[in-house]
Amino acid sequence: MTKDDLVKSLRISAKTLQRQIISVLKAWGMPEIDAETVALVMVETDLRGVDSHGINMLRQYDETFRRGALNIKAETRVLRNRSTTALLDANNGLGHPVSVQAMEMAIKKAQAHDVGIVCVINSHHFGAAGYYAELAAKAGMIGIVTTSTRGISMVPTGGTQPVLGTNPFALAAPAGDRAPLVLDFATTVAAVNRVRVRQLRELDLPDGWVNDGDGRVVKDPGEALEIFARCDSGGLNPVGGIGETLGGHKGYGLALFSHVLSGVMPGASFSPVRVQSQKPSTPDQLGHYFQAINPEAFRPLQDYETDMEVVIETLKAVTPSDPDKPVLVAGEPEQITRADRVANGIPVNRNLRNLIRDVATKADVAYLLDNR
Repeated sequence: MTKDDLVKSLRISAKTLQRQIISVLKAWGMPEIDAETVALVMVETDLRGVDSHGINMLRQYDETFRRGALNIKAETRVLRNRSTTALLDANNGLGHPVSVQAMEMAIKKAQAHDVGIVCVINSHHFGAAGYYAELAAKAGMIGIVTTSTRGISMVPTGGTQPVLGTNPFALAAPAGDRAPLVLDFATTVAAVNRVRVRQLRELDLPDGWVNDGDGRVVKDPGEALEIFARCDSGGLNPVGGIGETLGGHKGYGLALFSHVLSGVMPGASFSPVRVQSQKPSTPDQLGHYFQAINPEAFRPLQDYETDMEVVIETLKAVTPSDPDKPVLVAGEPEQITRADRVANGIPVNRNLRNLIRDVATKADVAYLLDNR
């Protein structure tokens, strides 16, 4: 029996989770069409097993809303619009609706001109980057997504203080008759919200996730969250680890260029600078980057799909180290998890259910997660 079993997870249907999220967002004043988009992105993320970015995020959105930083009725503005590029202003709203709009816009530009890039400014958290990259793949495009971050959590290689966030990248590619390849990763060893998930499940942190600034491994998720809150010493390690031996400088470099694309280029805030004068009601002012590329710009689609099939089949033919665990390709673990959770429900443990109950109570809406 795992520790997660001990905190009594319930399997809850995707439809119930969507109804819960929509009810809260509408109670806050969000238009129904936007609430439905946010709920869809969040629950699809949970279905794929990315529990750190699904309904788990509702408590952070509640905190942002309660401190007056979130424009719950935001209307997107188009600031620039050229043949292959555009810049959107999210008007300090949640990032999900504007991000769907931005990627759909990038796809249309790529369909007309072979490539489309749309950036967003003045946004908040947008959930899992992979959701938007996969929108491009489902439209026959290669998708690339990254975002700046609110949190200051990554300790750069050779440093002791956090300065960047988890700065994720997501890439997706169509694969003919197969499900799209989807790669979605933080540039830190783990995302901050995965630490919160471990805390809710009452599990220690794996070695290598967090250091205290003096190089000591932090195992207690509560201590790690305190370190993130202080932002003075210690934090998440970049992908590759604390030093250069295993390539930590590569994760650090990826995070830097994530911010170049999604922060510096469109003109979004840089968290270490913003927090110096930030008030509780100051919006996060995040930036996002969405790119769609048409493979047919380079060769016939059938040739692309044939080669993609060869690549996937070659990878899946590799002899596994564990005979019971075949080699998978990017996106396949999430597809397997999604099939299970569509059939059997999404596991939501007792501690998270209690947090969602509190959010629902404050919003004065019915709590649905114990009454499936």
